[in-house]
Amino acid sequence: METLETPVERVVASPEALALLERLKARHGEVMFYQSHGCCDGSTPMCLRVGEMTLGQADVRLGTVGGVPFWVGRTQFEYLEGGQVLLHANSGALGTFSLEDAEDMHFVATQRLWTDVEWAWLQAHPLEGA
Repeated sequence: METLETPVERVVASPEALALLERLKARHGEVMFYQSHGCCDGSTPMCLRVGEMTLGQADVRLGTVGGVPFWVGRTQFEYLEGGQVLLHANSGALGTFSLEDAEDMHFVATQRLWTDVEWAWLQAHPLEGA
């Protein structure tokens, strides 16, 4: 079986999402992503200033994107662990507390399933606290 020599990224971002993230970091300083579970706002990635939200023992750091930590609730992690999270940026505000809302933008997370080789690598390299 083929093996991977580079780490598998659990979350990646489109160029548009990275550009928006850079604008938000320039304006707001240190930021983070949080995606919980459920419907409505809870199922979208929220970009917040570090310190605006207290993380708990049930939160898992899925990875980083653009140098920014991407956290998910444990229930959401169990759902997302089957594929790579792809972060996109779309126009239009959603009326959330996420920082990009003020720029008439919103982040969207989609997912692609892991290949067998990626899944084997991930099983050999579990996330801490997951």
